[in-house]
Amino acid sequence: MRKILIIDTSILCVWLQVPEKETCGSDKNKWDKERVDPILNEDRLKKEKITCVLPLAVIIETGNHIAQAETNQRYEIAQKLAELMKKTADNTTPWAAFTQQAELWDAEKLKQLAEEFPQFATQSLAFGDLTIKKVADFYAQLGSEVEILTGDRGLKSHEPPKPTLIPRRRQKKKS
Repeated sequence: MRKILIIDTSILCVWLQVPEKETCGSDKNKWDKERVDPILNEDRLKKEKITCVLPLAVIIETGNHIAQAETNQRYEIAQKLAELMKKTADNTTPWAAFTQQAELWDAEKLKQLAEEFPQFATQSLAFGDLTIKKVADFYAQLGSEVEILTGDRGLKSHEPPKPTLIPRRRQKKKS
């Protein structure tokens, strides 16, 4: 079964070390670079055949955080994001482009997002989180095991359930 790891803005900012965004999560579930590095280690991801997806909302939000950071290292951090975007666009393993982004934004899907957003907003979930959930649901409907890597408990609670594995029956040997 294919495993998809969807990276959220909170984790990407931690991994890129965006100033003021070097940690995320609650006190009981704190994420820092030391915790994120082994999870996003490309050798491990390749070995375990895990595909990482960066939704467009995550790229935009992370870029905004970098551009607004109070640091003289904005360029260097932006370069790291740019390299990751290139790997994603080129489908350089373990990174994959979510090429169905347009499907989330056609007229009917946009109306559906508009209908769903007010309820999400009451739960303090942003529009970007709703689109990340939609990306996760898309991969889950394809039969993939999907994990949203995030420090946000609210977003994590919308992670699709793991697919149920149906054991195969063993064939009886013919005598």
